Amino acid sequence: MSSVSATTDVSSETASGSERTGFAAKPLLFDLGGIDLNARLLSKPDLERWNPHRGAMALLDHVVWRTPDFTRGVGLKLVKDDEFWVPGHFPDKALMPGVLMIETGAQLASYLYNSRFTKPKLPVFIRIEEASFRSPVVPGDELFILCRDLKFAAKRFISDIQGIVNGKIAFEARITGMAAIRTS
Repeated sequence: MSSVSATTDVSSETASGSERTGFAAKPLLFDLGGIDLNARLLSKPDLERWNPHRGAMALLDHVVWRTPDFTRGVGLKLVKDDEFWVPGHFPDKALMPGVLMIETGAQLASYLYNSRFTKPKLPVFIRIEEASFRSPVVPGDELFILCRDLKFAAKRFISDIQGIVNGKIAFEARITGMAAIRTS
């Protein structure tokens, strides 16, 4: 059974390396108390209606939950040992690259954005801000993605995203997406 706690324990060494200093992690983007994290609202094939990602770059496995107005959502990435990045990042200790964690969050944001239109657009993300990586993500992990819209317009959106593994915030970032013109 999956569990995500609203508390995190994040500490880091100072530049000298001799002192331990606690850095307070940001709280979760929203309360998960009433959300069934075992639910599966949409699967990867269902997401193809809204998201253009295919093959190895379709990173989001499920949408677990979303608000009726598509302003908040929870997704799930099942991190498998046969992912394309496992052999090389890193050979002795596979760690999911941070850029792929953020891309997974961007795919949830893309779904929430596109769900508001009758014809999906091609959203591309154009900015990453305030990115922070706090906990490793490895094969076998369930990476829960939280997404909360900050701004929405027909051609642009700004969202906060977080990744949660084993009750800890693994990453967080603010992303900006923009609708690109489809060429096909």
